Amino acid sequence: MTHDRIMSALTTPSASPLLALDIGGTSMRAALVEAGGRVLERLETRTPRPATPDAVLAAMTELAAPLAGQAGAVGVACAGAVAAGRVTATAAHTFPGWTDVPLAARLGLGLGLPCAALNDARAAAWGEARAGAGRGVNEFMFVTVSTGVGAGLVLGGRLHLAGNGLDAELGFVSVPAAWGPGAQVPGLGRLGPLEFESSGTALGAQAAALGFGDARALCDAADAGDGRALEVTGRAAALLAWKCADVAALLGVTRVAFGGSVGLRAGFLGQVRAALEAFPERYRPELVHAALGADAGLIGAALWAGASGGAAQG
Repeated sequence: MTHDRIMSALTTPSASPLLALDIGGTSMRAALVEAGGRVLERLETRTPRPATPDAVLAAMTELAAPLAGQAGAVGVACAGAVAAGRVTATAAHTFPGWTDVPLAARLGLGLGLPCAALNDARAAAWGEARAGAGRGVNEFMFVTVSTGVGAGLVLGGRLHLAGNGLDAELGFVSVPAAWGPGAQVPGLGRLGPLEFESSGTALGAQAAALGFGDARALCDAADAGDGRALEVTGRAAALLAWKCADVAALLGVTRVAFGGSVGLRAGFLGQVRAALEAFPERYRPELVHAALGADAGLIGAALWAGASGGAAQG
């Protein structure tokens, strides 16, 4: 289905609720979602260990089966590179054996519904764009700062999806590497992925080294004005601000919504906003908190499936 038909379908109420699935490293969720984005009912279970494709798909089908009879289509949000309904894990230690898995086809067959699949961050971006913090703008980015750094882009009112599944991998753009592993680049010094410097995992490692315990304790200390904590969180925030300015310059993004356990903290977003002030005004997108919380991916997956008619898409 073309993007124009998808956008048209979003304005047409669905007769049936939509079934949304969210596959995470710790837990899996299933929910019935109205065409407007309201969650009607939800179920949750722990992700099997080891999280092999067969084990996860069997558990997800069993979890979602009681809701499937009420739905007209199913959308699934899953970590990893997702293209044309197929998934390849980017964290093989969490999802072993996930290489080119036909996720949408297998779940659709198991549940008896047309199925569409999206990367979890892209699903959250679509949910926020249609029913949350991205409403009212055509160029929008959702960024989650949690265990990792993920993102999704909506450009011209359309979810940006690349054929190879690398649609908005903000966490893996290069920044100066002071903490995580990096590579020497002549003339630039040591560079590494943004995720290794600014994610909750990276902040947690730095927190432990400084005696704060974990990322939450570090952010709490920063909120209380601790100088050492503010220096660490401030650097992470500045790197994120820099990349938001880059995206604004490259793609004309005018609003960025931050989600995730770190990104939703008021103090941390305040530091990102302060760092963004160093850039020219035209490269400063509006920075806001995501509005849908942990349901953004579920809602986005559901709305995408309903609008695309459940065609297997990545």
